[in-house]
Amino acid sequence: MTPTTPTFPSRLPNVGTTIFTVMSALAAEHQAVNLGQGFPDFDCDPKLIDGVTTAMRQGHNQYPPMPGVPVLRQAITSKIEALYARQYSADTEITVTAGATQAILTALLCCAGPGDEVIVLEPCYDSYIPNIELTGARVVRVPLAPGTFRPDFDKIGAALSPKTRAIIINSPHNPSGMVWSPEDMRRLDELLAPTNALVISDEVYEHMVYAPLRHESVARYPGLAARSFIVSSFGKTYHVTGWKVGYVAAPAALTAEFRKVHQFNVFTVNTPMQHGLAAYMQDAAPYLELPAFYQAKRDLFREGLAKTKFRLLPCEGTYFQCVAIDQLAVPERDLPEADFCQWLTREIGVAAIPLSAFYGDGFDQRVIRFCFAKKDETLREAVGRLAAL
Repeated sequence: MTPTTPTFPSRLPNVGTTIFTVMSALAAEHQAVNLGQGFPDFDCDPKLIDGVTTAMRQGHNQYPPMPGVPVLRQAITSKIEALYARQYSADTEITVTAGATQAILTALLCCAGPGDEVIVLEPCYDSYIPNIELTGARVVRVPLAPGTFRPDFDKIGAALSPKTRAIIINSPHNPSGMVWSPEDMRRLDELLAPTNALVISDEVYEHMVYAPLRHESVARYPGLAARSFIVSSFGKTYHVTGWKVGYVAAPAALTAEFRKVHQFNVFTVNTPMQHGLAAYMQDAAPYLELPAFYQAKRDLFREGLAKTKFRLLPCEGTYFQCVAIDQLAVPERDLPEADFCQWLTREIGVAAIPLSAFYGDGFDQRVIRFCFAKKDETLREAVGRLAAL
């Protein structure tokens, strides 16, 4: 008999290779400056690596407690209380996760299922919709305002229904760099107050909000905090995206359900890295100084781009800069965003991400996204190449 591989229905029939993988591979092939995928090209603080090394040498190499090592969970609660004036229990309300993507999927799996609806605000990070689909719930897409990417609360209100299990929000926002205001948070609180809807608040760029703004965590708002899973990322904050360590803060009842799923999809997270992070967090300076660090890179990059024909969109937070391509003096500006980004990578030598990749229907508004989490010399090299446009 000829060996046969069995077939089965795909759980994600519409999902292929992510745009980030495609563009990073194209950048490598053409030796382009990769401003596409969101990761730094510089090293983390050596003290952080020393902390992990010390933890390994001290014997912290076996399974940690399922929700995370106690000293790290306590450090997380102390940080949240200091920044946002809300106290979470390290024992019952903080869970260390294998990155933010796992945290979001786990939050959805613990609360949503067939017959439920989950609202996403587009454009949105590309894992949200497949994560919802894996639960069997229905995705309800609500567009952010084109150009400004601010939330439209009339449309959010219209999307709410008795079937709404959760809404995913993201501030600072990837891909646009928009930051929710206090008024935005209050409007959301008012909308959700009479409902049974949960909030999954993706706050992985919480320490990248630029003056004069501040990060409006849902932890600041009691009504929202009571119904929210707050997701953050050590990888983004400490320049170690490959470590894939994050956390979720949520009320005890929500955390109990979250941990039921967490213990059976990853069980627990890398032990020595947890101890290294806990030791490093004793000094708040690295995350308190991060906004100024990235604001300087943003300003350097924007100053260079201002000398090109790219039209700069606002960047209030994150390490992403969006630009419109409609005023470029090249015929390729009329290509679809995805095709333009491939042309830019091959011919100009700079990789970017089309904003259409963050919409379920591929909405094309002539906007692309650059990542400026790079060395200053990398940004200058990119700007030099883009000056040809």
